[in-house]
Amino acid sequence: MGRSKENARQKKTENHYRLVIVKSALKQLSKISEPYNSKIVEKINSLSIDPRPFGVEKLISRDNEYRVRVGVYRIVYSIFDNLLLIEVVDIDHRKQIYR
Repeated sequence: MGRSKENARQKKTENHYRLVIVKSALKQLSKISEPYNSKIVEKINSLSIDPRPFGVEKLISRDNEYRVRVGVYRIVYSIFDNLLLIEVVDIDHRKQIYR
């Protein structure tokens, strides 16, 4: 039985996506004050487990990009399913994100 539990645990971790945050998104994140900053970091980390959480929207005007809301802020990211990779490309206030 110990072996099957170990295999189940490995399967769960194998399906986690790797996160990459571009430099400009990190810069924007550093400008955001609490409590939003920690909530955004928490949401980004959760994307590695579930890249398409409840409330995610596929961006029509951009290829393979999605956005998720965290309060008045938006996180824009790309999902590469074949590489198990998520690239966070932008984090900004909802009024500025699409400019």
